[in-house]
Amino acid sequence: MENKSFEENLKELEKLVRNLEDKNISLEEAVKCYTDGLELSKKCYDILNTNEQLIVKKMTESGLVDFNTDNESR
Repeated sequence: MENKSFEENLKELEKLVRNLEDKNISLEEAVKCYTDGLELSKKCYDILNTNEQLIVKKMTESGLVDFNTDNESR
């Protein structure tokens, strides 16, 4: 499995959205684009979430913030 960057995944997701906006797309292709899009969306979310946690951890370790993240509610 290839590990793509956030930007690469987002670009691919945008391409899938453009394909779904095409009125001439077949139902089979639309379903494939939709399911691939869901997978890419999850990957992008996971990358953002991981990086957010890293930044909060580093800021907290440096004493730059005085707040608690609520990761259970996400």
